[in-house]
Amino acid sequence: MDWVLWGLDAVTREVLLFAAFGFLVGGIDDLLVDGVYLLRRALGRDRRLRLDRLPPPDRPGRFAVFVPAWDEVAVIGAMLDTALARIRHADFSIYVGAYPNDPATIAAVREVAGRDPRVRLVVGPRSGPTTKGDNLNVLWRALRRDDEEGGAETRAVVLHDAEDVIHPAELTVFDALLDRYAAVQVPVLPLVRSDAWAISGSYADFFAEAHGKAMVVRNAVGAGMPLAGVGCAIRCDALAALAEERGGDPFAADALCEDYEQGLRLARLGFRGCFARVADERGGLVATRAYFPDALDPAVRQQARWITGIALTGWDRTGWSRPLALADHWMRARDRRAPVAVLVLAAAYLALILWACTGAAYWAVGEVRPPVDPVLQRVLTVNAGLLAWRLSCRVAFTARHYGWREGLRAIPRLFVANAVSLLAVRRAVWRYVAMLRGAAPVWDKTAHRFPDLRAEPA
Repeated sequence: MDWVLWGLDAVTREVLLFAAFGFLVGGIDDLLVDGVYLLRRALGRDRRLRLDRLPPPDRPGRFAVFVPAWDEVAVIGAMLDTALARIRHADFSIYVGAYPNDPATIAAVREVAGRDPRVRLVVGPRSGPTTKGDNLNVLWRALRRDDEEGGAETRAVVLHDAEDVIHPAELTVFDALLDRYAAVQVPVLPLVRSDAWAISGSYADFFAEAHGKAMVVRNAVGAGMPLAGVGCAIRCDALAALAEERGGDPFAADALCEDYEQGLRLARLGFRGCFARVADERGGLVATRAYFPDALDPAVRQQARWITGIALTGWDRTGWSRPLALADHWMRARDRRAPVAVLVLAAAYLALILWACTGAAYWAVGEVRPPVDPVLQRVLTVNAGLLAWRLSCRVAFTARHYGWREGLRAIPRLFVANAVSLLAVRRAVWRYVAMLRGAAPVWDKTAHRFPDLRAEPA
């Protein structure tokens, strides 16, 4: 029996060591981001811009809103009607990219386009689904043809998904900032379903902290700014430069997260990006709002796509930055830590199970468990403090946008997010292996839902 206890002890100790030091490294990494953010706050450099104080554009321009759509009949009509009613800008068009084998979506877009000429339906040559990047390239070519034939010049392309609620002042913000920046990203604020707050709310927790702190720090330290794929504008001259670099089209048709890559490639070409947190006239945030997955399977699928496209294939495709661009290296390493972080998380849960089993075994034979190594004990104590700090940050940032009720719900939702991550990494790794073996990237779309906002005033 002694050898069984010795073996359990040895395995438990090694797994616990791996998890403890993994959490310590990740916790210090997060703490550095917190430190930069708090320093900026203390120095008064984190003040939110105000819509009424934005400088007028030197040259107001035309915007083309790109909306790639595959099997979006359930939301595309409401999304277009809402956007057309709410957007406060004099010169914009909405280009919707559809597929020839998706007649329901085509019919829904065509119905809105028949009532408002600002909607332009573009049906691509290939059957869907392909990838979002491929769809966006079809829209880009249509826009270039329209500009050439009409003698017009579109200033920038704005990216959105078919389920997005576009803020009325979004294009105004872009118009004001695109004189100085080639790309502008506004925050994303997921909508929380009251009847599915555990999973849908986990997206609110993530984006509240990611777009309330992490992206702010990233912009502040001068690292390349990845785009979110929604709520972002890219000047057409920057897109043309990307198209020239890529040999024809600006968007990566063979990428799962073309939006992430787009921002890094723009930075590599010398174009500046801006993450803009702007307060509207009501004191709210100019942001994109949308429902995200609210059930386990679609949440796992979506997160697996993000992990594959950013941490796995994204690493292969974008590599690292210039040798001395330390801030960029730091942020890219953070982008790619998801698989390792989940491995550490899995080890932590396994260590808890092993610890309980070992304790039960010692109790069963009437022996006392050996004391924990002093160094490991100190690491575990530090990790407990880091976890408490991490939870307090999560609560505070969620409460900042959604109120204290949702803020407190962020605590149990952390365990839900962990479960989704554990399942998503497994799916992402298998998908990545399949792509290494030659499988083509495919748009793994989840079902979408659109809130009824058409009655709201613009």
